Amino acid sequence: MEDQQAELIWRDGTVPVSTRFDDPYFSLENGLEETRHVFLTGNGLPDRFRDGFCIAELGFGTGLNFLATAQAWAESGTQGTLRFTSFEAFPMAAGDMARALAAFPQLSGLAQDLLAQWGQKYIRVADTELLLIVGDARQTLPGWAGTADAWFLDGFAPARNPELWEPALLQAVGTHTAPGGTAATYSAAGHVRRALEEAGFTVDRVPGYGRKRHMVRAVLR
Repeated sequence: MEDQQAELIWRDGTVPVSTRFDDPYFSLENGLEETRHVFLTGNGLPDRFRDGFCIAELGFGTGLNFLATAQAWAESGTQGTLRFTSFEAFPMAAGDMARALAAFPQLSGLAQDLLAQWGQKYIRVADTELLLIVGDARQTLPGWAGTADAWFLDGFAPARNPELWEPALLQAVGTHTAPGGTAATYSAAGHVRRALEEAGFTVDRVPGYGRKRHMVRAVLR
């Protein structure tokens, strides 16, 4: 991972900010609550959980979304295994990830399990299996053999990281979504909504988290 490692600085000592994209990794207000609002509630989770449910994500970042999902899975009492695949071009160094996740003590046990296995391709935390696919998602996603029941679209802001919001990539998201599957993102940009519609989703703009007035929730037609 070293050649592709994330480059960052720290805001207020606790919030990592990508120097490559000049954008924070999570909300300055409350990153965990934003994750729960946008990605869990936005995808109808945990109500849809079942054994073998598959989530896919664009942008692993600090691992906050993964850990919040693993926690929700454990608390839901669902029997079996949750599968989580994340596409990340620039993985964080373990030390930076540990520092970022220290802001969320309610996830500390799960975070320790993640960090203990960091650097491996397959990671298991609380009956949630993580497959981390390192590289440019525009190249790695089309060849992925899986399909997702729910997508977390969590690249940096489209204005700063346009590559992760290209119509061709979102088309691949649609191709790798199970029938009736969903996608959610904090971005409500018009071109993102249009690209998701062209990829086969019915798109709704719904209330966002905190200072973000809107976000997007989408269901594959």
